[in-house]
Amino acid sequence: MADPARKTSPAPELAEAYARVRHDSATLAAPLSDADATVQSMADASPAKWHLAHVTWFFETMVLKPNLPGYRTFDDSFNYLFNSYYESVGERQPRPRRGMITRPHLDRVLAYRAHVDAAAAQLLAGDPSPDVLDLIELGLNHEQQHQELLLTDILHLFAQNPLKPAYRDPTPLPVAQGPGTARMLGFDGGIVEIGHNGDGFAYDCEGPRHRALLEPFRIADRCITNGEWIEFIRDGGYRDPLLWLSDGWATILAEGWSAPFYWEERDGEFWSMTLRGMQPVDPDAPVTHVSYFEADAFASWAGKRLPTEIEWERASEGLALAGNFADGGAGRLRPKPAEPGRPGLRQMFGDVWEWTRSPFTPYPGFKPAEGAVGEYNGKFMNGQYVLRGGSCATPTGHIRATYRNFFQPDKRWQFSGLRLAEDA
Repeated sequence: MADPARKTSPAPELAEAYARVRHDSATLAAPLSDADATVQSMADASPAKWHLAHVTWFFETMVLKPNLPGYRTFDDSFNYLFNSYYESVGERQPRPRRGMITRPHLDRVLAYRAHVDAAAAQLLAGDPSPDVLDLIELGLNHEQQHQELLLTDILHLFAQNPLKPAYRDPTPLPVAQGPGTARMLGFDGGIVEIGHNGDGFAYDCEGPRHRALLEPFRIADRCITNGEWIEFIRDGGYRDPLLWLSDGWATILAEGWSAPFYWEERDGEFWSMTLRGMQPVDPDAPVTHVSYFEADAFASWAGKRLPTEIEWERASEGLALAGNFADGGAGRLRPKPAEPGRPGLRQMFGDVWEWTRSPFTPYPGFKPAEGAVGEYNGKFMNGQYVLRGGSCATPTGHIRATYRNFFQPDKRWQFSGLRLAEDA
């Protein structure tokens, strides 16, 4: 839920944002066939058709039905089909079986979106209350999250196809200059403030802003590269139990991990499945599709550690929210090498979500919102680790220095990577 202390965006501004975000989702889905958009490749992923319908269901259920007099529900069965985890709203299709929703057809889902969009335009043209505007803004940010998930889930789906189809033009990207040797940059300790300050949109888990004690630390000026990860592999990193957390070692033994997700070795060279199809691994680009367990093991191998989320947020203060993002799906859609020779921290935003060593727990004073939207983040605050910074699949404008992404420590299908830290 949004931070209740912030100022609400005006309705005309939200109407423009609504049109833009909804258009971006349709653009992302445009290259997909009905079959592409229906199949579910694993329990953690959802079909593209489900993503498109679920975000629309959110606007219909949370915004339009309670707040637009005379609103006509598009299809009563959609509440069961496209609810995600909102227990207070009703029963739903089990997550692992979302791929069984072969009907409705993709065209009917697109018609559903058009129906809801017309009603939302009517609502925004009136005089909606600040609470309604907050819900709409939350819905737009929620849809941007699903835009990223749509891309990562399509990548996983296409990786299972023996043809390894490309979502985007498979022409290899230009080779960039290498990022140079990573440097460790120092930061002082002391009492610091972290968390969202109430200026603009934020999810509830980003606040309240609070004080934290920080010891002096150093953090790498760029992310770990594929080339550095290959050194870890060649040095037996996946075979040394002393580097791994106990659950991590059990996981790699059970799953047979020997490299990042989507990697395969061909004649001594590593290739990886990408949204542009199978491509040679770029040694200078940030490593991605690694779990928390792998990130932690690499840090141990390198004689460093992962940063805490407090350290990461402190280091990112004052940096421009610029980087390699999805740009409405028109971007690179792959991590790229850090810009060489530039002083200060690089790649703090975009390219890869960066694992921190911090568990996803509530900040001091956190209280979930009342009602169904209170189920948005608070119920997930156990057994997961925080990632920061966004990725090459994150929509432009969706990220903040206080943004807390979170996943279980074994997950690898997201664009997740790492940078190193150490005590000063």
